Amino acid sequence: MTLLSLIVALLLEQVRPLPVRQIVLDPLHRLSGVLVERFNDGQARNGVVAWLLLVVTLVAGGALAFFLLWLVHPLLAVLFNIAVLYLTMGFRQESHFFTDIHLALRMGELDRARSLLGEWRGGQYIGASSCEVARLAIEEGLVAAHRNVFGVIFWFIVLPGPSGALLYRLARFLGEEWGERNDAEFGQFGRFARKAFELIDWLPARLTAASFSVVGDFEDAVFCWRTQAMLWADRASGILIAAGAGALGVRLGMPVHESGEIVERPEMGVGEEADADYMQSTVGLIWRALVLCLLMLALLVIAGWVGA
Repeated sequence: MTLLSLIVALLLEQVRPLPVRQIVLDPLHRLSGVLVERFNDGQARNGVVAWLLLVVTLVAGGALAFFLLWLVHPLLAVLFNIAVLYLTMGFRQESHFFTDIHLALRMGELDRARSLLGEWRGGQYIGASSCEVARLAIEEGLVAAHRNVFGVIFWFIVLPGPSGALLYRLARFLGEEWGERNDAEFGQFGRFARKAFELIDWLPARLTAASFSVVGDFEDAVFCWRTQAMLWADRASGILIAAGAGALGVRLGMPVHESGEIVERPEMGVGEEADADYMQSTVGLIWRALVLCLLMLALLVIAGWVGA
């Protein structure tokens, strides 16, 4: 049932991409705004209460709905799983940015590629070269693939019904919405949201990096993971970028032109400079990693049948 739900949700999302902003993000932003208005006093403890109120309520509600539907008919529970996965998981949620940047670089439209990158990441990249744009797009693509697909899959498998997918998606949203704010008005309210997502994402990020390593250049991926990942500001992103860069044989990180200044960043990966060809290779790496994960899950299902 788990494997079937994942495959159907992935296929459905490829055929009919979800307008994630209107259907998922906008309602979550409104709900988040209500909680911030009612609970935020700049103290961390109220951030814990607000996080638990939102996440536990929705996750428990999803689990309860799944079990009630299962009692009515298992097919209804499977359809509910697919619906939740469709809302929480998918390559197409951000891949259109990657695809459009790749196409713009192929066509030699550097200004358009810079503009698209700014829409995706935020900031301005007027002075960025084509190599810098490709590097940043590959980095963003590796992290986005993990957070939009692999992380959701991990928790969907671990927890019953759709509760794991809901947990990861909500924790990620609040980690970005609350945890990344550091203005004086917000205070320490978002600290727990940031720490909670770091904890929830600790194992999935490493398993995704391992998948990149297995389906790419294994030795270089592991070498970069061990020697470079800790240099990145965000450790989980550093692991994904270092392993992905090593698996691809491309150099990522390094200084880039962003918002009118040169931003110093550590070098990640080994090999050649990033370009549009390596962006295409990144797509192949991510799909191979996904196939590997689904095959491993299929083997576990078969082993369970044989054992039974």
